[in-house]
Amino acid sequence: MTLPESPKGCPMDTILRLLMGPWTTYILYVLRSRGPTRFGELKRQVGGVSAKMLTERLRLLEAAEVVRRDYVPTIPPQVTYSLAPRGHELSGVIDQLDKIAQRWAAEETQPAKKPPRAKPKRAAA
Repeated sequence: MTLPESPKGCPMDTILRLLMGPWTTYILYVLRSRGPTRFGELKRQVGGVSAKMLTERLRLLEAAEVVRRDYVPTIPPQVTYSLAPRGHELSGVIDQLDKIAQRWAAEETQPAKKPPRAKPKRAAA
């Protein structure tokens, strides 16, 4: 198992370094939402990610035992990615982030609330 090294020696720093990599949390979100997914479909679902970057992220997550890679030697080869037990441990965090994202997106579509107008002050007599 390979986790990013923390210069601070802190387990929280280590996991945050793993998750903050480009596309990482979105890849985990897609695998959490869709279940086992082949590479091409995963690339389509994580719109905008290059094949090189997706491969790099998946290898890192596989080395950290967060994602599982299943290979079937057919022609063409079938490679499917899914969450490993460590990935499933992150499900609650991913679900919470999804709820927050949905709420923030809904707030963004609502018209901005105007602050209450201050009452004009009367001149002293």
